[in-house]
Amino acid sequence: MALGIKQIKLVTEKNYTIESFYEAIKDHEFSAGQPKLVKQALALIIVFPEIDRQNQVQIIRGWFKGDEGNKFTIMKAEAAGMENFAKNVALHAITDGWSSMGSVFGKNSKLCEKQCEEVAEELKKMGL
Repeated sequence: MALGIKQIKLVTEKNYTIESFYEAIKDHEFSAGQPKLVKQALALIIVFPEIDRQNQVQIIRGWFKGDEGNKFTIMKAEAAGMENFAKNVALHAITDGWSSMGSVFGKNSKLCEKQCEEVAEELKKMGL
């Protein structure tokens, strides 16, 4: 893990779109909470309840040839969603990037890293 960044690669047995992957996991009880499918910029991603504005477990699709694939990334990132995207951009501009320090240090950062690991393990056990 690099400073403030947590990414875990997941390879599934079957191919999924991000939507079908969400359908496969949406009813599972994860330690990080209930997943949701949200729009982030031009993409759809799977998110778990945010710990704070700077720490959220997210699942994004890996490199797919076409719409389906079997590679996903579980990662720690700023809270997703179009409403949060605008807030984060504004805060970065106003504070010259200092508003993101909570994603690098502190108990919420460590908790989010732990949740990424737990979600990855839970997904592996599902045998997707």
